[in-house]
Amino acid sequence: MARKRSTQLTDAELRLMEVLWKKREASVSDVVEHVESPTPLAYSTVLTTLRILENKGYVKHRKQGRAFIYQPLVARENAQHKAITQLLRRFFRNSPELLMLSLIENRKLSPEELKRLRQRIQEKKK
Repeated sequence: MARKRSTQLTDAELRLMEVLWKKREASVSDVVEHVESPTPLAYSTVLTTLRILENKGYVKHRKQGRAFIYQPLVARENAQHKAITQLLRRFFRNSPELLMLSLIENRKLSPEELKRLRQRIQEKKK
């Protein structure tokens, strides 16, 4: 039985999206040049990954001369929201409270971070 294709971004896809979000549009060569990766990426690898992102609905392309120019269709904030929604559903029974408790209990939060969290909670109460 074939595995269901994920609509979530893989780590490799996210690295390419970071370039597109920053530049707003880029050719495959531009992405190869600007992507942050532990090892250099081949042009063909980046092209294949961009095609996968296009099939997932994250990017679109247009032809400019011989080059394909890619643009993000999904804003960074929307991708973050989608990832958090999946995380909540899969690991925290759709409970933002369980997620926050896990973060607070399992992370070393600085006093400044805790203060900002308290302030945000107070703002949401109003």
